[in-house]
Amino acid sequence: MVPFDEQLRRLVTEACGHKPGSPQRQKLLTQIIRLTASKLWRETTPYYQDALQQTWLYFCRNVCEGLTGQIYDPNYGSVITWLNAYLRRRLQDFYLNQNREQATTVPQRTRQSTSGGISEAIDPIDNLPASPQAPPILEDLEMWAQTDSNGELRGIYIKGRPDVNCQVLILRRLPPEVSWRELSEEFGLSIPTLSSFYQRQCLPRLRKFAELEGLL
Repeated sequence: MVPFDEQLRRLVTEACGHKPGSPQRQKLLTQIIRLTASKLWRETTPYYQDALQQTWLYFCRNVCEGLTGQIYDPNYGSVITWLNAYLRRRLQDFYLNQNREQATTVPQRTRQSTSGGISEAIDPIDNLPASPQAPPILEDLEMWAQTDSNGELRGIYIKGRPDVNCQVLILRRLPPEVSWRELSEEFGLSIPTLSSFYQRQCLPRLRKFAELEGLL
């Protein structure tokens, strides 16, 4: 019997062997989605379905060509691991956005009459229940990259361009990601040069740290 992860890898290889948009590829991608749906991270937050839809869209756009992000590389983990990492990033984004919206829509201060008839200013936010702690994955990754305790990330850079190093690129590509086009214009380097360097040198180190910390 073929292991589940190996089955998915074979389906991905077969799907990517067909032309983009072809019925054959669409059929295989749909089959992969059906097989993986029950294996993904689940939670009961109100924005979970929105994050899940973004994840499926990301999957279809990047599993073969890498149109809007990093193309799937089976050498760095299973399809499930890849999708879960993206899904959790989107959930983190929704969580932070929801908190920002709540903070801006609640009036900052209101007046409440006390028993003595004196009007006292209170902050409604003080009465809100404590929010659950934000998922730490992005905070941990950002802290690791910023600290770069052994200088490894800063020491790995594009030839002749120490300013374009793994530390800079990892931080710029953490959600919300700066596009490769913007980075290309900023550094005066081609998108393939930046993307190839990131995938060969930076991404493996990022994934290794995440795996060692149990984040992936």
